[in-house]
Amino acid sequence: MISGNFDSGMLSYLGDAVWELLARERLFKTVSHGNKKANRMALSFVTATAQCAALEKLIPILTDEELEVYKWGRNTKTHSHSPTVSREDYQRATGLEVLFGYLYVSDKTERCRELFNFAFSENKL
Repeated sequence: MISGNFDSGMLSYLGDAVWELLARERLFKTVSHGNKKANRMALSFVTATAQCAALEKLIPILTDEELEVYKWGRNTKTHSHSPTVSREDYQRATGLEVLFGYLYVSDKTERCRELFNFAFSENKL
């Protein structure tokens, strides 16, 4: 069960930042120089399309609580979505961001890192 009095919009906002931080951390460790290059490479992590691909890998390893949080975030009514992806993919990406925001505020930052690294374990940059 989701504990705490959380707003899904704010968790998505925070989760987006957590996800981007993890992507930047990965790039910091693998790109020797050139933040312009790193910014281009970041798109392989931070777009809704990339998040949906990551989600496919993560669903089987999520705990029951994590899956519940993801579904709660995915099912939240959104009033906008990116014109570059379908509404369904946008909602799935939002659910993932809500999950990462929730894990972060629940002091489960290592779990965030574990999930992110698992999702991109084949991405060797």
